[in-house]
Amino acid sequence: MRLPFPLLLAFLLQQCVRASTPAKRSYATHDYYVIEHIPSAGSTLDECTGELGVELVEQVGELRNIWLVRSAKLMSSFSPRTGSDRVLDRFEDLVALSAHSTSLYPRVGHQARAHRILSSIKHFSPQIPRQRTKRDNSFLERAPPPVNPGDSQPEASEAIAERLGFVDPLFTKQWHIVNDQYPEHMMNVTGVWEMGITGEGIITSLVDDGLDYQSRDLAENFDAEDSYDFNDHTDLPTPILADDHHGTRCAGQIAAVKNDVCGVGLAYKSKVAGVRILSGPITDVDEAAALNYGFQNVSIFSCSWGPPDDGRSMEAPGYIIEKAVVNGIQNGRAGKGSIYVFASGNGAAQGDQCNFDGYTNSIYSVTVSAVDFKGLHPYYSEPCAANMVVAYSSGSGQRIVTTDINDKCTDSHGGTSAAAPNAAGVFALVLQVRPDLTWRDIQHLCVKTAQMINPEDPDWEPMASGQMYSYKYGFGQLNGYAYVQAAQDWQLVKPQAWFHPAAIQINNGTLLTEDGNMEGGQPIISGGVMSSFTVTQDMLDAHNFEGLEHVTVRVWISHSKRGDVEVELTSPGGVRSVLAAKRDHDRADTGFRGWRFMSVKHWGENVIGTWTIKVSDQSAEGHSGTFHGWRLMFWGSTVDPADAKTYVLPLSQYQLPSTDGDDAVSIPTSTSSKSHPKPTSGLPDDHGTAEGEAGKPAFPSQSVPATATMTPTPDEGWFSDMSNLVSSQKWFFGAIGAVVLFGVGAGVFFWRRHVKRRAYAALSAGDELPMSSVSRQGRPRAKELYDAFGEVSDDEDADEETRLRGVGFHSGFLDDDDPSSVGPAPVYRDEPEAGQDASSDVRSASPESGSGSGDGSWELASQTH
Repeated sequence: MRLPFPLLLAFLLQQCVRASTPAKRSYATHDYYVIEHIPSAGSTLDECTGELGVELVEQVGELRNIWLVRSAKLMSSFSPRTGSDRVLDRFEDLVALSAHSTSLYPRVGHQARAHRILSSIKHFSPQIPRQRTKRDNSFLERAPPPVNPGDSQPEASEAIAERLGFVDPLFTKQWHIVNDQYPEHMMNVTGVWEMGITGEGIITSLVDDGLDYQSRDLAENFDAEDSYDFNDHTDLPTPILADDHHGTRCAGQIAAVKNDVCGVGLAYKSKVAGVRILSGPITDVDEAAALNYGFQNVSIFSCSWGPPDDGRSMEAPGYIIEKAVVNGIQNGRAGKGSIYVFASGNGAAQGDQCNFDGYTNSIYSVTVSAVDFKGLHPYYSEPCAANMVVAYSSGSGQRIVTTDINDKCTDSHGGTSAAAPNAAGVFALVLQVRPDLTWRDIQHLCVKTAQMINPEDPDWEPMASGQMYSYKYGFGQLNGYAYVQAAQDWQLVKPQAWFHPAAIQINNGTLLTEDGNMEGGQPIISGGVMSSFTVTQDMLDAHNFEGLEHVTVRVWISHSKRGDVEVELTSPGGVRSVLAAKRDHDRADTGFRGWRFMSVKHWGENVIGTWTIKVSDQSAEGHSGTFHGWRLMFWGSTVDPADAKTYVLPLSQYQLPSTDGDDAVSIPTSTSSKSHPKPTSGLPDDHGTAEGEAGKPAFPSQSVPATATMTPTPDEGWFSDMSNLVSSQKWFFGAIGAVVLFGVGAGVFFWRRHVKRRAYAALSAGDELPMSSVSRQGRPRAKELYDAFGEVSDDEDADEETRLRGVGFHSGFLDDDDPSSVGPAPVYRDEPEAGQDASSDVRSASPESGSGSGDGSWELASQTH
């Protein structure tokens, strides 16, 4: 269809409507929404906004065809429809009206218009201001340490300072640059500096709480053009709040200049921009714009924040934010891709893991964990299969010395929040030498050059390639000199390829909406539930897939206590990735509705063969779960670069079963408030002094490789972990007591049978003595063992008899007569007898439980029929 010239002109003007800087928001007077528009679908953007009753504000950052719109608040901003949003009501009315038309009759009038407009809207959602809570460690701040060169003997740091002409008073205190006491533990960049590589021409954006661009340590290297304040919507990211110093400290680690103020940055001639998002409420569109801001000039986005590190949160970026990240890696730096560096998080002491953070477990992130002054693992640093490298930060008596606001210095910086900018500084150095490196080359070089640290640590496990991997250290320590050396003659990797098989439904497991209930599935029994998928060469050929890099797994699991769930993936080569270990503080009952886990532990592995997932839980009393389905996604490089395709982020990634198409309209859902605190917040006050460790596996309970069965056999399910039974004194001595009682009971039983046989032998052959006169009170023989346990008299020791019944043995399991001679099989009552408490013995519902109804007797089939 050819558009009339006026409409075509209007469309072109819409593409140019974006202002040089984002418009200031006014949430007090307007409601804001985001629309993803499809220009070729038939309706113009003006038609769509007119139908919804909203006005166009601007394009969302660098995202083409995604627009911010707004609607003026009325006296009541809600419609009469149960207090709902009037703009969302209009959208839902369009959906309902379009759906009422059937294929039997052509759409006419307003129905056709509704269908045409909906076909032009791919995504529509409200924008609710949400506080990305800042998390800082200002309570640890101390005065800068005094500089008294005469107090110590000349060391390596002093010699390097003299050789390179550093007069920065705290340079010799920056142990992460030159570690005089443990020289093997530092970022190792001084040799790179001596090669004339200082990061010149490279820009890193600190997406944080602002940046003190007037600081004498940073002013010379500040990039104003690519800086912006998305909290207050002003041009410069001025730190305003009392705790707005985190971004400045991180920037100092990267680009503090050579002078006489504090110390220096790892790439001290590179530039830093500041994008302020953590000092107040912002919407998804603002966060999305921030992660693309200036992305043609900016090479690296350093992000030292994430969901709360409390061991119970599980958050991922929304559709618009993830869309921005994909846009960054596809179009940033003229197509070479923006480099996103994320701190792994500081919640390890609370059992938190970085695979429960949708930013750190993204394939597009370089996830950086921490090691300390002595090269040990700090107890705060989160482990997971998405960790790529470690960089140096606080612990074992030292913190990071860097720039602070107002021309001050600090020696109290730390956490994984400080590890991430140390990695970003190394990447700034390498991009000066090789600006042509893509975002995936940066990751490949991390895998290739990271150096194994603490090789005796049991957390190291071999990969299929023979390289070692650790959930705590990733591929190892990021070494600046080794990284730059390897990059100089590095051959660029081929374009990205991916292979995403359809989701596997377990027993018709289903989830059609992200916030809906799940149906079907396999109950998670003791020992776990397993499922497998086999990859063939034909599958890889069909997707132009060659070398494996990342593996992501979406899971659909319902559970009454999410933190009990454990998930692991085993490759055809037997390499096992722990995707989720138990989190004691996570008591959410929402389960996993398409949550994505990621692993880099299979990097370079042969994809062909059977991949097995195992889902298990703690078998805790009162809690249970169901495994509904899973979906494997392989990411790597192409066979033929000429056939490379551009990845399109789907709308339907949370659906089970998965869908092939991506034409559905994204229906808005309610959005609850969330926060993205900085990983320094909540750090314990001993994060810089507590001794680290190098002798503990990250996930000690996940030490047994998965076997290749779909579900455990009854034997596996009942006694799958006897070691845990023995480790608990209560259960251990209970088990011993049960064995002792069994032995005593069996002995009494055989003794009584021996006595009774002697009585039978004394009877004359012609006597007709009823069995009831021998087996007292005419009880059937199926009760004989209980009689042996309880025999004193009919009314004596009744309490003791009741107690012994609780042992739980089947009453006739030692009878060696033919079962047919016993008589009709016993049956159970579904309802208690009159006066009996229904909850008195839940085992009475099952023959295997070993106890009968409330009074200890079993009803015979002949008596109930």
